[in-house]
Amino acid sequence: MPVSPAYRPDPRFIDLGPDYGDPVQAADFPQTILRVRNDRAAASVGLETLSDDELLAHFGRFAPLPGQPAPIAMRYHGHQFRTYNPDIGDGRGFLAAQLRDDQNRLLDLGTKGSGQTPWSRHADGRLTLKGGVREVLAAAMLESLGVPTCRILSLIETGEALERGDEPSPTRSAVMVRLSHSHIRFGTFQRAAYYGRKDQIEVLLEHARSLYHPAVAPGDAPGFLAAVVEASARLTAKWISAGFVHGVLNTDNLNVTGESFDYGPWRFLPHYDPAFTAAYFDREGLYAFARQPEAVFWNLTQLAGCLKLIAEDQVAALTEALNGFGPAYIRHLRAAFLNRLGVRSLSEAADQRLLDATLALLRDKGEALRWEPLFFDWFGGFSSSARALGGVRGKTYQGEAFDAFRFALLEHEPDRPERLEHSMFAVAEPEEMLIDEVEALWSAIEQGDDWAPLHAKLARLDAARAAWTL
Repeated sequence: MPVSPAYRPDPRFIDLGPDYGDPVQAADFPQTILRVRNDRAAASVGLETLSDDELLAHFGRFAPLPGQPAPIAMRYHGHQFRTYNPDIGDGRGFLAAQLRDDQNRLLDLGTKGSGQTPWSRHADGRLTLKGGVREVLAAAMLESLGVPTCRILSLIETGEALERGDEPSPTRSAVMVRLSHSHIRFGTFQRAAYYGRKDQIEVLLEHARSLYHPAVAPGDAPGFLAAVVEASARLTAKWISAGFVHGVLNTDNLNVTGESFDYGPWRFLPHYDPAFTAAYFDREGLYAFARQPEAVFWNLTQLAGCLKLIAEDQVAALTEALNGFGPAYIRHLRAAFLNRLGVRSLSEAADQRLLDATLALLRDKGEALRWEPLFFDWFGGFSSSARALGGVRGKTYQGEAFDAFRFALLEHEPDRPERLEHSMFAVAEPEEMLIDEVEALWSAIEQGDDWAPLHAKLARLDAARAAWTL
């Protein structure tokens, strides 16, 4: 392959040794058809020079990239809907490569749908094409809104007919590669704790600390926990401000860097609804929209329990680190809402007033005001009054809740108001990712093999990302 000077392999997971993963071989697929490639993400790690054929060779047939070991299926356990499961791990994916990006961060190339592993539990290790399309859309939407997320590097159709119990079958198959800032999960620590392997927890701590939280001193378990708590609080706040519902917040779906990944039954809120769930099987609403902070904190508690095994004399410090989640979450939530509204921080009291007034307005208007359009209409603060009040939702913006929102917004100065000059703000509606559009995009693929609507959507989301962050 023509290696870019920006390509810097750094396979560090193998430093952990054989107790943390198993060498595996990718499935031999009957065909490989490139459906999505993310050149902007690839450029960040020096892979944009791959031709389509080379990309298919490395990410469809998994010929190793230069300087990379054979694929490794990672070992981990996890609480799934708060029931502990010791029989999981990378069941349909593996760590394909590790490399440095243009910010010198260590990133993973992880797969999904690449075949069976020792942790497949009699499943086929495959990914449906629809599932892959949904992951592409979730990651693109979240990135456009500034949420820490993996990026989908490639989606390749693989020519198999899959049987699934929760969607019409047979259905088309795919393999996906994502670019993520670590696949060290809370559940990776849980597996070591489950077997009472303090030595493995100590090794994991040093590995994750040195690579992802180097400001933490060696051996400082409370300091490491505090760093993970802070990153997790920021991620959760960003989800809430984006109106995002992850759907399956198990301990194996949260990692130590506070970057979201592995999108299954996700949804974006159509309008304010604290009880909104993404997964049809979440009958108790455990991972409902407004319960996501609680879910993340519960999972952090499980991580703290693992670290306690190697820091028995530091329980008070671990507890203090864990209890930092609440204040950190509120702080990040205020910042996230200011960012979504495109205004500057004024003071803690004023920022909280704007956060409260925004949520109150969304709650008051209910189905009449969708989540995403509010932030689109009022981006840039009160300077957007004419645009918002003269737009398609102008008549919605009235009443006591709106008056309180307008007053709170008026207090805050616009942040980089030149962003409003972007062409995105000249249209009536923002880019959204509601379920009807997701299904329509898939229907075009399923019925007519028409990928143009999906690629057009991805291009618009990339333009929106540029507009929000200009």
